[in-house]
Amino acid sequence: QTQLVESGGDSVQTGGSLRLSCRIEGYHSHWRNLCMGWFRQSPGKEREGVASIDIDSKTTYSDSVKGRFTISRDNDKTVLYLQMDGLKPDDTATYYCAARWDAYCPQETTAERFDAWGQGTQVTVTG
Repeated sequence: QTQLVESGGDSVQTGGSLRLSCRIEGYHSHWRNLCMGWFRQSPGKEREGVASIDIDSKTTYSDSVKGRFTISRDNDKTVLYLQMDGLKPDDTATYYCAARWDAYCPQETTAERFDAWGQGTQVTVTG
């Protein structure tokens, strides 16, 4: 059974940085063949695709985070990362990592196109 476990969420000041991690458990031999993504959700809002990365390390970003966030993967350690710099109050949300049972990512990073989810980690940006 595949499990995705996020960590790294915290409360930071505007302009600060955080690095989120997502550890993949139970699917080690295949995870490097999967499209992976980061999503976020605030109360009362739909889950928003933030970034994705495919097996060739091709990345996509939402316009709201482009130039500030960086998605990456460590295939040997089965860990997905999201480096977040220049954080703004609008970035406050619960962040989720997700896996898609496909090597390549969809052009649009939408929740219905991903198949497995973590439990989320909270990011709060103040000031």
